Amino acid sequence: MRSWIAFWNILMKDMKNYYLKPPNVSWGLIFPVAWTLMFLLKSPTAVDVRELLPGVMSLSVLFGTTSMLSVTLTFERRSRSFERLLLAPLDLNLLMLAKTSGAIVFGLVNAFVPVVFAAFLTDLSGIDWTPVLGAIFLIAVTSTLLGLFIAVSVKEIFEAQTFSNFFRFPMIFLCGLFIPVQSLPLFLQPLSYILPLTYGVDILKSAISRSGHLGLPLDFLILLVFAVGLFLVSISNVKRKWIY
Repeated sequence: MRSWIAFWNILMKDMKNYYLKPPNVSWGLIFPVAWTLMFLLKSPTAVDVRELLPGVMSLSVLFGTTSMLSVTLTFERRSRSFERLLLAPLDLNLLMLAKTSGAIVFGLVNAFVPVVFAAFLTDLSGIDWTPVLGAIFLIAVTSTLLGLFIAVSVKEIFEAQTFSNFFRFPMIFLCGLFIPVQSLPLFLQPLSYILPLTYGVDILKSAISRSGHLGLPLDFLILLVFAVGLFLVSISNVKRKWIY
């Protein structure tokens, strides 16, 4: 019981202290909205909002979660408050679950900012919201764990954002957010299928615009495998670089 009280307090503290930090606002909120407006305002032809929505939702989650976690852990390592948490009588798995949960919640909230905009522009009836929610959650989990991998590897905030962009910007073009994976050159397609975001986007396309091509069971299975694998790798990295 005390462990879960600690979990809740860590989560609430992160949400209160870090959600409105400038890197989270600029990369997690403003950038996805600006990207959406760029498509809507600069496209020479009419834009199908429902075709655009899966990519923009995924983009919002990806940038929101990676920004949030890399900022949280980098700030706390600089102030040495994270070291105090590591010394607390709290299981490491539960501690890292608490630290990542704040970023996951931030990503879930971010995902529905484009949905609010889209609701004013098009009819959203007919969307299958159950797989949408499942996909958004798993995208948030895998993206957050990517942010944890980045946070373990850097010491400063600007390094975290720069290193994050090394992964994030290629994923915009490789994972089918706005360009279908099938339309990519053949030598790039294998790269797309080793990135978890590809499968989350495919679920969203299946649920929102009926344009997915892999099938929901396969997409969810692969995302779950990625989530478990990334969590185990992240815990191993934390033990190796921050504890031992």
